[in-house]
Amino acid sequence: MSVPRKLFSPFNVVAAALLAASVLALQAVQRTPPTPEPPKLDLTERQTLKVKVYFTDPQVQTLKAETRTVQVSRTNTRSVAQAAVDVWARGPYDKSFLGVVPTGTPAPKVYLRGAHYYVDLPDAYTKLRYGPSGERMLLCTLTRTLIEQKGQDVTFLVSGQNVEALGRMDLTQPFAAGDCADQ
Repeated sequence: MSVPRKLFSPFNVVAAALLAASVLALQAVQRTPPTPEPPKLDLTERQTLKVKVYFTDPQVQTLKAETRTVQVSRTNTRSVAQAAVDVWARGPYDKSFLGVVPTGTPAPKVYLRGAHYYVDLPDAYTKLRYGPSGERMLLCTLTRTLIEQKGQDVTFLVSGQNVEALGRMDLTQPFAAGDCADQ
C-alpha cells in the first residue's frame, strides 16, 4: 500500500515559489530596456561685459591696456576674471601692442579666494625662454588684468604646484599692483 503524499507540502510550496521567481527574473532580464530620453539642454543666457586686459609694447617695457568685450554666463568675479585671462592669452587686437604668450598657448586657470587670485600657469609657460623683461611682463600683464577685476593680489602656481620662480622671477610672494607699476 502506498502512502498518499501531500500536494502542498512545505517543500513543494517553497520550490513552486522559487520556480515562479526564477521565471519572473528571466523575463525581466530578457526585456528590452526603455530608450532613454536625451537630456534637455539648459542654455544659460550669456552676458556681455567689457574688461580691461593688459599687454605690452613691442619693446617689452611698458604695459598697454586694451578694453575687450567678453561673454560670461555668470557675472561672479572668478568667471569674469577667467574670461579676461582667456582673452589675454589670445593676444591683443591692436597691432601696436604685443601679446605676451605665443598664439595657441593655453590660458592659465584662475581661482579666487576672497580678494586673492591664484593663477595656475600651464607647464608650457616654463618653456617660453623669455629674458627677465619678458618674464616680468608675462606676470605683470596677468597681475594688472586680474587686479582690474577687483582683486587684491595674484599668487602664481605652475601646473597646480607652488614654485619658487618662473625663470628669474620670484614667485614665493603674491604680486600686487605696486609690483607692476607702469614704467
